[in-house]
Parts: sequence; structure tokens; C-alpha cells
Amino acid sequence: MHSISYDLIAILGPTASGKTQLAAHLAARINGEIISADSRQVYRGMTIGTGKDLDDYVVDGNPIPYHLVDIVDAGYKFNVFEYQQRFIDVYKDIRPRKRLPILCGGSGLYIDAVLRGYKLLPVPENPELRRELEAKTDEELATVLASYKKLHNTTDLDTRKRAIRAIEIEEFYRSRTVDPQTFPQINSIVFGVKYQRAAEMQRIRQRLSQRLESGMIDEVKTLLGSGLKVEDLLYYGLEYKYITEYLMGKYSYDQMFEKLFIAIRQFAKRQMTWFRGMERKGFTINWIPGEMPLSEKLDLILCRLTV
Repeated sequence: MHSISYDLIAILGPTASGKTQLAAHLAARINGEIISADSRQVYRGMTIGTGKDLDDYVVDGNPIPYHLVDIVDAGYKFNVFEYQQRFIDVYKDIRPRKRLPILCGGSGLYIDAVLRGYKLLPVPENPELRRELEAKTDEELATVLASYKKLHNTTDLDTRKRAIRAIEIEEFYRSRTVDPQTFPQINSIVFGVKYQRAAEMQRIRQRLSQRLESGMIDEVKTLLGSGLKVEDLLYYGLEYKYITEYLMGKYSYDQMFEKLFIAIRQFAKRQMTWFRGMERKGFTINWIPGEMPLSEKLDLILCRLTV
């Protein structure tokens, strides 16, 4: 096999696209290690709901090394700046060992921050601004957030906490010049996996059923029993938000399932919107049909890597 001239391979895609399995099989073929790019899989104890699918990291009985999964406790507010710093540490560990980093995930902001080398600073809390924002309605918060030039994330309006934090971040950057951080020059190639809409919806529904049958409700109960606040789980959104509300008696099981299914579909749509935005900014994403057999996906990637 010809040598690979890239420093990093990125495999992205919306939820339930099978990107982790593809990344793991690719890693097995090219002596690679996976760096997760998922904003919720960093949390310990949040395994089923975040779709860690740890079995995917075993290929033909051999474990594939993976990084940035289970690195902080649930309840902690991990952010993109911390992700960047952790990524740099892992990247600098992998490269000298002559292994190839494979960035894999669906959190567009995290992927973007690595591939473009955002210059970021940690944003401290602003208690005075928070008190002022707490007095505003959800609609007023949305208006304030929209008044800034750029939004950090399309999920910023999912909860009041997220909206307030997003405004806090924007206000911080507005009021100071960002001091450039040292970020490694990375020669990367990006692949994306996506299914046709009907197939994607079927996969999302099937995956949701499997997760619920695998103990996702018990996982949320355990997190609540460990002392995690209800507000923290609502903050993490999707599975944790709707299952917590179900446990609080807000929905019946069937209502929870359908609301969560719709929310995950909307989330997948937002992910694709972000990826299309990356393409508009100049990224080339080599899209691979999800329906293609795994072996053909691998052949396609390997062919592209060694041209």
C-alpha cells in the first residue's frame, strides 16, 4: 500500500450514520487511532444516551485505540476551547508514534475548531451579565443572541442555560482581541457519511428503540441518583432531556419516544446544515453514501488516501 500524505483523516456525519464503525475499520487498516469529536461523549456515565457504541471500537477481535471519550464527569460544562486543547495533546501524542489520527464525530463546532484551528480563549462566567439575562424571557434571549454577528451553535437556543452561556461567550469575544493560540498545521482530508432521508429516519428510529431496550432510562435514573441535578440533564438535551421529563411524569412512554424521535431527526438536520456551512467556507467533504457496503466505503477512502 502506498504511503498516506495526510496528517489527519476526518470522518463526519449526522447521528446514526455509522461513522464510528467506519472509522474503526479504517483505523484497523491503516494503523490509526480515533479522536472523538462528540461534545457529549466526553462525559463519564453518559454512555447509551450519547451513543458511544464502544463495541464499534473492536475490529476482528482487536481493540482500536480511541481518545476524548469519558474524560470529564457528567455535570461539568465542557467547552470547545477545552476540546481544542485536549485534541492538541492527543494529536501530539499520536503522530510521533507513527500512527494516523482519525477524527470522528458529528459535533460540527468541534470538528470545525480543529480543522480550521480556531483561535480561542477560555470564557469565564460573567455573574452580572447572567443576572441581567435571567430576567429576560426566552424570546428576548433569542433576540439578544441573534444580535451578534455569529452564533456558536444552532443548539444554543435549546435551553435557557445554553442561550445565556452563548450570549456570555459572544459578549466576551466582542469586548477583547483574541490572543492567537499555537495550533499545529494539519494537512487533513475530510470524508462524510450520509443516508437518503427515508433510510436515515428509519435508522434513527431503530437506534432509538435499541438504546431504550439497552437500558437508557436506567442510565438516566443512575445519573439522577448520583446527585446530578435535573437542570444538568436538561442542559445536555435530546435523550437526557426527554427521558428526564418522562421520569418526572411530564410525558407517557409513547409520547416521550415520539418527541425524542422528532428531536433527534431535527438534530440530524442541524448537523447537516452545519456540514453544508463548512463546505460553503471552502472545506471539501468527500461524501460517501451510507447505503454503500462497509467494504466498499473502505475501498473508496483508501483509494482516495493513496492517490
